[in-house]
Amino acid sequence: MKYLINLSLLSLVAIFLAITNISSDNLSIINCDVGQGDATLVQFKNNQILIDGGPDKSVLSCLGEYMPFYDRTIELVILTHPEKDHFGGLIDVFKNYNVSKFGTTNSESGSLEYKALINEVGSKGSDSIILDNRVNLRLGKIYLDILNPSKETTFKGSNNDGVVVLLKYDKFKALFTADVENEVSDYLSTNDKVQNVNYIKVNHHGSKNGLSEKLLQATKPKIAVISVGAKNSYGHPHKEILDLLEKYNVKILRTDQIGNIEIEN
Repeated sequence: MKYLINLSLLSLVAIFLAITNISSDNLSIINCDVGQGDATLVQFKNNQILIDGGPDKSVLSCLGEYMPFYDRTIELVILTHPEKDHFGGLIDVFKNYNVSKFGTTNSESGSLEYKALINEVGSKGSDSIILDNRVNLRLGKIYLDILNPSKETTFKGSNNDGVVVLLKYDKFKALFTADVENEVSDYLSTNDKVQNVNYIKVNHHGSKNGLSEKLLQATKPKIAVISVGAKNSYGHPHKEILDLLEKYNVKILRTDQIGNIEIEN
């Protein structure tokens, strides 16, 4: 009996330590290794924001690793644009988690997978928000400014309609650029809000038609994360982008090289 009691006490201690370790006072940004796609988990205490979900259910492994085991709610999911390498995994996210709010653009896709996602969103009763540059959101100490799409511009293409998010937490700033292309990068560079960010998620998996030098000059990031598959037919990340980041002495972190990438502030 004493042996059993001791085991129970050890179990309680282990659970307590797990809870206290997970409920950190630091902001965490985790770029999930989902292959050729995007999925970023932002976490502060027991609040989570998921920006995109990658192409398939591999995002669930990342969420299971970094979210508290007892927490089955994600406060906000943002889909930057309806391409499968960004939304595919969200179908399983909605099946396995409660999602309080779902934000995306007016852009749609006729694919069966996208329709399956929208059906899951509806069945869970998540509040839906249309995101554009007039929207600002707050989750506890985290502030989110939506910088794109903009009602004042007419950029063409689904990539350029992608949701660009500026995250602010105390003095820390992070910019998530979806798959927007050079012309949108240049447009963003004129926005005073993006000056001197600490962290940037590089546009479109490091495509040469993504991050522009003007945006890099404006943001002056310390860290650049590239979410990219180890095997992809696009040549991502392109040498031009890697050379540009090195030119400005930005530390480059790549999911194809090191797997999940966690940044704490």
